[in-house]
Amino acid sequence: MSYTYKYPRPAVTADCVVITREAQPKVLLIERRDEPFKGSWAFPGGFLNMDETTGECAKRELEEETGLQVCEVHQIGAYSKVDRDPRGRTISVAYLAIIDTPQPVVGQDDAAKASWWPVNALPPLAFDHEDIMADAMGKYHLLVHSEK
Repeated sequence: MSYTYKYPRPAVTADCVVITREAQPKVLLIERRDEPFKGSWAFPGGFLNMDETTGECAKRELEEETGLQVCEVHQIGAYSKVDRDPRGRTISVAYLAIIDTPQPVVGQDDAAKASWWPVNALPPLAFDHEDIMADAMGKYHLLVHSEK
């Protein structure tokens, strides 16, 4: 099917926030290899393929950028500030994965590095990832406390 659509369409991305289930939790970040925000830290994430859900995209991007595979992700929310991405109008759906302890990771694809950071000692984050992190911690506490 072919359509002509008179309204502009934003790009869609998905981000994956991975936090460990430890007394002092850590979060997985990647150092961006490319602009925008080259050299800055961010969550693994990227653009949605036409044949996948946002959850599948988040898990795929996590694996492509860090080598880490997760089975389950929980949606944190959708982020749509008009100026959140200098490349153009982009909406991101963020997901949370919780794992027991940090696993070996390596920066791959468009990630120069991948590293675990204590959640209470993060570097400045790219895009609106500080907003996403705040929401991720709320979701993390709800999920971890509901397990007990």
